[in-house]
Amino acid sequence: MPPESPPTESMSSKAVPIRPAATIMLLRDEPEFQVLMVKRHHQIDFASGALVFPGGKTHAGDHDPTWSDWTIGWAGFDAEQRSLRIAAVREVYEEAGVLLARDRAGEPFGGDDRAGAARDAVSKDERPFLDLVRELDLRLDLDALSVFARWITPNIMPKRFDTWFYLARANSDQLAVCDGWETVDVEWIAPSEAIRLALAGECTVIFPTRMNLQLLAEARDGPDAITRAAKRSLVTVEPIVERREGGSVLVIPSNAGYGVVAEPMPAMRG
Repeated sequence: MPPESPPTESMSSKAVPIRPAATIMLLRDEPEFQVLMVKRHHQIDFASGALVFPGGKTHAGDHDPTWSDWTIGWAGFDAEQRSLRIAAVREVYEEAGVLLARDRAGEPFGGDDRAGAARDAVSKDERPFLDLVRELDLRLDLDALSVFARWITPNIMPKRFDTWFYLARANSDQLAVCDGWETVDVEWIAPSEAIRLALAGECTVIFPTRMNLQLLAEARDGPDAITRAAKRSLVTVEPIVERREGGSVLVIPSNAGYGVVAEPMPAMRG
């Protein structure tokens, strides 16, 4: 859809760096089709108080080539995807306590006291994530992640991220628990219910999260969501601002899978 007027300029003439980031939409099908979401701490400077998928920017340790010995699927991805997938797995471990890994026999990791005890140190960069994985003798399952979407924060924002959204099936043996630092609550919720709560004003869901919840809600269950994502062409979404008669709106590419979207600026957060 062509813009009716040129997008607005950035709030600052100084270019804002775009940081690579990754997030996981962790899925389960019992008792119903649900996705894991966490509530951000109100003191966090990005999306404070919002209900989001676990995720965050990549760290230096996510690029360590030593990960080649401690991952499944390493050879199937380029350097960018390796670091993004490691970051995504690390973030869901830090924020929700779920570690997507397998033991030497190929069995899904079910969690243990050592993983729980190390979580705070890993989250605060006091202990390398790789060090923990080695101690547990696990392999991060990079193959378990399926690309769902890619969003770049619009240039009107003071912080910008190039975020990859991944789907992954949950291992029911691991209990999701908030970290009490970045996240203050963790919840398994049906995508449609999360959208309903957001539209009713009962929770805060930022624009990219809501759009991806709506796309996820089209699926029947986890396998269907992964199949749909694999068939869909990946179109990078970088919202732009258009001035229209009713006010400024954010628009995204109409071929990205979300339909025609014009988000009023006053309703947009994050």
